[in-house]
Amino acid sequence: MKSNKRKGIIGLLITLICIGVFGYFGYDTMDDIKLGLDLAGGVSITYQAVEENPSSEEMSDTIYKLQQRVQNYSTEAEVYQEGSNRINIDIPGVSDANAILEELGKPGSLIFVDESGNTILTGDQVASAKAAIQEKNGQKSYVVSLTFTEEGAKTFADATAKNIGKRIGIIYDGSMVSYPTVNSAITGGECYIDGMQDYDEAENLAATIRIGSLSLELEELRSNVVGAKLGQEAIATSLKAGAIGFGIVAVFMIAVYLVPGLASVLALCLYVALELVLLSAFEVTLTLPGIAGIILSIGMAVDANVIIFTRIKEEIGVGKTVKSAIKTGFSKALSAIIDGNVTTLIAAVVLFWRGSGTVKGFASTLALGIVLSMFTALFVTKAILSALYNLGLDDPKFYGVSKEKKAINFLGKKNLCFIISCVVIVAGWVMMGVHGAGGDGVLNYSMEFKGGTSTNVTFNEDMSLEDISSKVVPVVIKVTGDAEVQTQKVTGTNEVIIKTKTLSVDQRQALNDALVENFGVEEDKITAESISGAVSNEMKRDAIAAVIIATICMLIYIWFRFKDIRFATSAVLALLHDVLVVLTFYAAARWSVGSTFIACMLTIVGYSINATIVIFDRVRENLKVKTNKQSLADLVNLSITQTFTRSINTSLTTVVMVIVLFIMGVSSVREFALPLIVGIVCGTYSSVCITGALWYVMTTHKKEK
Repeated sequence: MKSNKRKGIIGLLITLICIGVFGYFGYDTMDDIKLGLDLAGGVSITYQAVEENPSSEEMSDTIYKLQQRVQNYSTEAEVYQEGSNRINIDIPGVSDANAILEELGKPGSLIFVDESGNTILTGDQVASAKAAIQEKNGQKSYVVSLTFTEEGAKTFADATAKNIGKRIGIIYDGSMVSYPTVNSAITGGECYIDGMQDYDEAENLAATIRIGSLSLELEELRSNVVGAKLGQEAIATSLKAGAIGFGIVAVFMIAVYLVPGLASVLALCLYVALELVLLSAFEVTLTLPGIAGIILSIGMAVDANVIIFTRIKEEIGVGKTVKSAIKTGFSKALSAIIDGNVTTLIAAVVLFWRGSGTVKGFASTLALGIVLSMFTALFVTKAILSALYNLGLDDPKFYGVSKEKKAINFLGKKNLCFIISCVVIVAGWVMMGVHGAGGDGVLNYSMEFKGGTSTNVTFNEDMSLEDISSKVVPVVIKVTGDAEVQTQKVTGTNEVIIKTKTLSVDQRQALNDALVENFGVEEDKITAESISGAVSNEMKRDAIAAVIIATICMLIYIWFRFKDIRFATSAVLALLHDVLVVLTFYAAARWSVGSTFIACMLTIVGYSINATIVIFDRVRENLKVKTNKQSLADLVNLSITQTFTRSINTSLTTVVMVIVLFIMGVSSVREFALPLIVGIVCGTYSSVCITGALWYVMTTHKKEK
């Protein structure tokens, strides 16, 4: 007995020390976490095409290629068109535009020529250029690794075959930057440029080649300091909301689950501390969509604990000792936790691999959170629970007892649920059609999707970012009615760039008058231009492709794990249901559809699939012990009933954090939190009322056939 108490004391002390140490480092590294443009601002670089009238295809291709490159600095970097021939690059979390310009490379023309000066390859036929280190006979050499496009690979293979023993020159912006000798025909679509003195020289040449492979030749026009889209107030209120929400969740878990609840709260404290440390260590850029990924992963961490504790209560209810119940509870909960988390992790990995911008930022925080949540739930919570048990908290009343419940007839209402869902979804399509026909747009697309107006203002005095946020922005919002105003300050000048939704001629004049009246600005120092959406068509295609691939991968995984395609099909149909229902609310309430819309939808998909997996895990378990007297409908109803408490409690703990965020957040944060609340409620409804019913209908239909 004394030995057990000693183990309990040691285990609890180790846990508290870990929480204290990682909590200290987590708090200490909070300032080192990279924040996105929406939270902390960054720098903006504006390029102008040298060609006077570039085509829309050339501009679009250049924007897309630049987007891929600047993601090396941040997954949340934005690239968009301004006017007819300018391109803006906004990079969060940095303050030195010159350093970015130097690393990105000077934009200009790039060609490959033979010894006679004939052009054999152009920059747009280079897919990538990277600095590398090669070792041969113990000697290091610094090289640039080039990969060509399919067309470029064939062209370069033909050119090198004809020029063996001769030199090929690489000319950038009229200057020879390299003059390597061709030793053999290069047919694999890759080659190396050697002869660099050090890695920095190789990296500079690689950067030059990368920027030179754009469809257009560009010249730098200006660089600006970008103001945070949401501002410091949004960060402060979000942190307070997170702390309050976490406190409410902690009280709820302890009140409902007693000793196991206390163990989960301690484990979640460690989870939050580790999350902060790893966000800084992996240099993840944190934005509002990234916060959505963290909220979802916290919800999944709570959910894993709820699944375990429900199992422990059930085991105590059938007469097992507390020690045995803890062991069996963790064992029985394992499959549901692994399947739910792995399914969501698959989606996160695919979204990071195929997505860009906001999608990538969301995926990185979600993947990090999922791995941490599994670790804390399966190992940390178990260790703490064992320590508390060894300290003498071994009475069943400290853990709760769950007796077998009478199954609720959920399937009896399946037709009603199907009808309600169909009506809501159809209503959404109807409303989108009405809005579209009326010229208001199918959805209320934000500036990030459909572009807007960029107003350039030169003030009489130098204004800080804080002054712009507190004095200028409220005036702009009042005149334009746009709550998503973005600002940039041009370094070393009194110039400020204000970005809003697309303004009419009258609105532009009203804004000019307001700036003159409130700040004494000279009207001839105010100019306005149209800007494109930061979310380009290519980025939209990337996001759609990522979601489709992720859905297929999730379907395959569920099919493999449950050995039944109907489980996978039901889960995917439920995901589609949740997305369409939330889309209806976006259409009805005319909520702003911007980058947070993508994050919101992805959060709902992740949340919904996890809830569905938990129910299907019970169905799979109950099928193994099904008797001939038990009908399939009774089995499904029983499975949903057994997991119903878990579904409600998990939804409550997740939604309470978002509700607090909605109540305390600034306007743009509320626009993100409200649809998320709808999505969580919808995900709970579909997992309880739709998924099991869909699987039942498909299964019985197959048997009838």
